[in-house]
Amino acid sequence: MSAVAGAPAPTVVAGRPGIAARLASLLRQVLASRLGLVGALIVLAVVLAAWLAPVISPYDPVAVDLELKLQPPSLAHLMGTDQAGRDILSRALWGARVSLLVGVIAVAIGLVGGIVLGTLAGFYAGTLLEQAIMRTVDALFSIPLLVWAIAVVGIVGVGPITLGPLSIPNEGKVILLVGFLYVPAIARVTYSVVLAESRADYVRARRVQGANDLEIMATEILRNCLSPLIVQATLFIAIGIIVEASLSFVGLGVQPPKPSWGSMLADARGYVFSGEWWLPVFPGLFISFTVIGFNLLGDALRDVLDPRKREAGLVV
Repeated sequence: MSAVAGAPAPTVVAGRPGIAARLASLLRQVLASRLGLVGALIVLAVVLAAWLAPVISPYDPVAVDLELKLQPPSLAHLMGTDQAGRDILSRALWGARVSLLVGVIAVAIGLVGGIVLGTLAGFYAGTLLEQAIMRTVDALFSIPLLVWAIAVVGIVGVGPITLGPLSIPNEGKVILLVGFLYVPAIARVTYSVVLAESRADYVRARRVQGANDLEIMATEILRNCLSPLIVQATLFIAIGIIVEASLSFVGLGVQPPKPSWGSMLADARGYVFSGEWWLPVFPGLFISFTVIGFNLLGDALRDVLDPRKREAGLVV
């Protein structure tokens, strides 16, 4: 049957899988590499440990038993006990919750702010809006993240902040702070990618079709910026874990008796040379392996999403 006269022909976009299909294909390619598989397994193990901490923790992480203080690793306490008789394994498992919570939520906050600012600056390159956004981003980015974090938390204090009926605990402040400090770095990455994409032929074609700026940015440009943003998000989660541990180590992060890897290391400082080696070793291993896992996963993502491989048709 012939098409109705005057009816517009349907637009068919061939060879362009949806975001879910692209992410699934990306995951398969990452797991196909040895480093990516190792990184993914480490990250999965840490996520499961944090999620199942209430179930798999052998003891209450804050329960004090001075009769069991400074016990070396044994069948009863696989990683020993600390100076207050608390089980180190249980505290490390619960500490994983705090670290992942800070890393993941802070990255989510940073992605939202950074993508919005970077997209606007890149899409409207050459305008006053671009200059205002990028100069502000450059000023914030010039000061190291950890210096910002220590300065701000030191100023506002470690106690909870009450805003009307809402009370924000110190870990909530750390999450908001680290997320805000991620915005400049993510905005710069987004800006560079959007700046190149906004000059592509398909953007001009969409303008001819009558699409407005918001539609072009949301449905066309951003989907082509996912690759570098996914890599950055993975690496920033590892950085967030280190920042949280650093703040807790100096007493500006998670407050006792709530367990945190950084505060566990801080408590172990006085026992480094007295023979209680398990106090600093196990929290340090948790931090190290978690950061290594996210870094390996980020490196694998970067290799898979290499533009040269994409041009060769090896990556979706």
